[in-house]
Amino acid sequence: MKLLLLLCFSLAAFAQDAPQLFYSKKFPGSKPEYQEIRLDRTGKAEYREGPDEDNPIVMKLKQADIDEIFALSDKLGHFDHEVESGLKVARMGEKLLRWKQGSETHEVKFNYSADTDAQAIYDWFERMCESAQLFIDLERAARYDKLGVNQAILKLEAAWDRKRVVGVEVYLPLLDRITKNESYLNMARERADRLAVTFRNPPPPPKQGGEAKPQ
Repeated sequence: MKLLLLLCFSLAAFAQDAPQLFYSKKFPGSKPEYQEIRLDRTGKAEYREGPDEDNPIVMKLKQADIDEIFALSDKLGHFDHEVESGLKVARMGEKLLRWKQGSETHEVKFNYSADTDAQAIYDWFERMCESAQLFIDLERAARYDKLGVNQAILKLEAAWDRKRVVGVEVYLPLLDRITKNESYLNMARERADRLAVTFRNPPPPPKQGGEAKPQ
């Protein structure tokens, strides 16, 4: 029992000391006007459309993706300096990036950044937001608009083809439910089934550089 308590204490201490990332975007007039992602080192990503929302969409990112995102935060000095370009560009929403580890916290706000690392980490968080919104749209259609389910799945498929979808496990219970429910259109059920198979067995990433051709 003492060993178990010690292990639990150690895991809790590790979780507190592990770095965490936070992203938010405020864009009055857009829909939604506020989005945020809370991301930890285990790959757990929580999406909210209000700072006090108590029922977030929870996704799980792949380890390789998490490693890349946190590596980008390292390259950006954990957001300890400005990344705003200062260029005269259209307002595209106020973004905030925050890094926290233990009692240490750094954050930076920007509208547009020309820094390639800042652009890359921003794109990762935008993909998380897009993925969560696609889940919300599909879930809403499954509940209230059965004829609209096929269109929601088409949107999800298109986003997947553009490599804009992450944390695909969150979709699987919903896609399986649609597949088995005869109250949905057959084309929607078939498309849901194919997409679930794809999500469970994604194609391998392309090889970097390729193999040398024989002479």
